Amino acid sequence: MTALSDAAALTGRSLRHVLRSPDTVITTAVTPVALMLMFVYVFGGAISTGSGEAYINYMLPGILLITVASGVAYTAYRLFLDKRDGMFERFQSMPIARSGVLWAHVLTSVSANLAAVALVIGVAVMIGFRSGASPVAWFAAVGILVLFTLALTWLAVIAGLVAKTVDGASAFSYPLIFLPFISSAFVPTGTMPGPVAWFAENQPVTSIVDTMRALFAQQPVGADFWIALAWLGGILGAAYAGAIAIYRRKVG
Repeated sequence: MTALSDAAALTGRSLRHVLRSPDTVITTAVTPVALMLMFVYVFGGAISTGSGEAYINYMLPGILLITVASGVAYTAYRLFLDKRDGMFERFQSMPIARSGVLWAHVLTSVSANLAAVALVIGVAVMIGFRSGASPVAWFAAVGILVLFTLALTWLAVIAGLVAKTVDGASAFSYPLIFLPFISSAFVPTGTMPGPVAWFAENQPVTSIVDTMRALFAQQPVGADFWIALAWLGGILGAAYAGAIAIYRRKVG
């Protein structure tokens, strides 16, 4: 219970920092919204998905993943600042569970990123996104987003712990932001050249996007659901173990 209460108290501290700078959440949503508007209104009419659905419905899952990938950079940034400013040493001198420090940043990341995701979905609805998904399907889609956020956040924790500069702490997220572009997020993988299509079909984003798209469209998720869970579970487990090991080595 002590670890939980410590994590809750430290999460409150981190959330207060975010609330004092709400532009963090807004900035996280700006780039995905701009991409969404560009793809829908500039490229959308020229892209054939072969599904007959509105393009905004097809590409929204990929935009949501980009939103999260953009947002976790702030976790690495905030963690790096705590490390640089000696906050870890201060917490060590207090009766605080060591795990609570990292979990506070992780829970803050989940909260802030879900807020940014909600903003993006709100804009998507205004420009035509519609879904007849049941509450269970929405719950499953949100659950996948939470798992995705947790997996990327623990990767961000590693980046924040090992980075030597502020720019280095957040730079790790750039490949994650671009990964959806080489997937089924915006065009069917069948339209891509052979090697690119192979990579797109066998990287984690495609199974995650296809699962969320099926959930929003009230279609069977098939094997993609289990593939997505396997990817997310594997990345989350490896990132968590790595982050804890590095943190213990840093704080002694």
